[in-house]
Amino acid sequence: GRGFAFRRKQKIERQYRKLLKKGRKVHSQQDNQFTDTYPEHLKHLYLAEEEMLKKRRRAPSDSVLSEEKLNKAVEYGYVCLVIVRIWGTCTFSHRSVTTEGKFKKKTSNQKAKEEYEKIKAERARKREEAEKRKQQREAAQRLYKQKKMEAYKILSKKTKRGQPNLNLQMEFLLQKIQQNT
Repeated sequence: GRGFAFRRKQKIERQYRKLLKKGRKVHSQQDNQFTDTYPEHLKHLYLAEEEMLKKRRRAPSDSVLSEEKLNKAVEYGYVCLVIVRIWGTCTFSHRSVTTEGKFKKKTSNQKAKEEYEKIKAERARKREEAEKRKQQREAAQRLYKQKKMEAYKILSKKTKRGQPNLNLQMEFLLQKIQQNT
């Protein structure tokens, strides 16, 4: 019926079709390599290499799997895909585990960990920004208090008799006017 085995079969068939499509694209690109005209004195070398590459690209016609091949592939860390009869032949393909892992969906635990790391990084960034703002604010307050203290000292100076020193106050006001303009 339409149980998990059927879905698995469909998935494998899709992967096989994808591989075939990739193979066709690669072959068409590689075939175009040898369409150039070769120099006469080297032509035999180019043609021999072309034949060798064509032989390498051809898949072996005997594609029935033996138990030994399957076990060796599993021992060496390969994920084996056995493709069911399509176009009357059985084929065998294997990929390394690392390339297969790229296409797998993330587990909920991995998603949660990523989310946690994002939140943690965001909090750290906000904390650093807050610390910078706090330091800037404190520096500005220190500067403001220092200026206020200097102004207070100048304006609160008294003469020998205890009267406010108007000369210093006038100088202070003059400096303030000159700074603003």
